[in-house]
Amino acid sequence: MFVQRRVFDACLKHLTPRISHEQSSLIRASIQAQSLRHKSDSKDVSKNTGGGGKVKGHIIGIDLGTTNSCVAIMEGKTPKVLENAEGMRTTPSVVAFSKDNERLVGMPAKRQAVTNPQNTFYATKRLIGRKFNDDEVKKEMQSVSFKIVRASNGDAWVDANGKTYSPSQIGAFVLMKMKETAENYYGSPVKNAVVTVPAYFNDSQRQATKDAGQIAGLNVLRVVNEPTAAALAYGLEQTNDRNS
Repeated sequence: MFVQRRVFDACLKHLTPRISHEQSSLIRASIQAQSLRHKSDSKDVSKNTGGGGKVKGHIIGIDLGTTNSCVAIMEGKTPKVLENAEGMRTTPSVVAFSKDNERLVGMPAKRQAVTNPQNTFYATKRLIGRKFNDDEVKKEMQSVSFKIVRASNGDAWVDANGKTYSPSQIGAFVLMKMKETAENYYGSPVKNAVVTVPAYFNDSQRQATKDAGQIAGLNVLRVVNEPTAAALAYGLEQTNDRNS
């Protein structure tokens, strides 16, 4: 798998030499999304499409990153990273709430972080699907500027202006931004997505990521390990090469 990943990364570098390593992971997701069109009888896909098996409409690949997030699509056999409203191909994974509870996402949220640190959330991916008593959560509490609180079910949530939010909700606000970027590009609604996650994510974290997609109005067809996505994408690339 690691050999395949290196080979695919080399192909990816040739195709899009200016993209970052972070962007490469979501391009793998977009290629994996494209592969779902050729495997619409897959059990996983069938389960997420009401049992019908067929995926209708656009499918986007999203990297919901700890620091930045981005979205990619396939145009034919070519992956394309989409620019957001600010003309950037990555969006800060930052969500903030003003004193008036106005919600800010991405660069607008990041810009005001210095003056509103208690209500600006970043790196919440490290909290997603975790319990308040987890060692990782305790570590995060020492390094972030916002308040991490214990939810009624024992999960780690965050607090803004006295209102609590789950990490899935914060992630959903970022995913909404990615969805909006894709919809602005297509000029039509986008419902389906493939999301990449770190290989170390457990079942709880994967489910919380799917929950974030659902809150954002997305049908998450698959949550893909980044290394697995690389291998699958490489296999699809080889198939396309043989068929071209």
